[in-house]
Amino acid sequence: MRTRRSLTVKIPAGVEDGMRIRLAQQGEVGPGGGTAGDLYVEIHERPHDVYSRKGDDLHCRVTVPMTAAALGTRLTIKTLDSEETVDVKAGTQPASTLRLRARGVPHLRGTGRGDLYVHLDVRTPTKLDPDQEKMLRDFAKTRGEEVAELSKQGGFFSRMRDAFNGHA
Repeated sequence: MRTRRSLTVKIPAGVEDGMRIRLAQQGEVGPGGGTAGDLYVEIHERPHDVYSRKGDDLHCRVTVPMTAAALGTRLTIKTLDSEETVDVKAGTQPASTLRLRARGVPHLRGTGRGDLYVHLDVRTPTKLDPDQEKMLRDFAKTRGEEVAELSKQGGFFSRMRDAFNGHA
């Protein structure tokens, strides 16, 4: 006779998408009234709106204004357990990454946990009022940065070739 029933399943910390949990003797009854088989529960993780997971490490993106990246700032980051204050050093470049050790997902079998990586997106303002534009132009002039320079590409051998060909 088939019946439906609800089970409470304990999901251990650190389980990943696609893993299966075996519940011994919780499946259907064997033929001729034999012992019940095992029930397998397959895990499907839902995507999170802030964090992405790679193994036991978590990744998130934080947008930082250009001025805060240049001058340095403090960020408050929500972790799985609490909130952490993180220092962004003065002069931080776009696409920089901060690592918070042991703030990721707990290891499935064993102790410890993964890390939390905070990827910084430095946002440059798109609209400046005339006063802001003048201040930024004056700042660029004091640093000698009025004109963009083309960065040389290539490795050691291409620089050697250019030197021999007189393109130093």
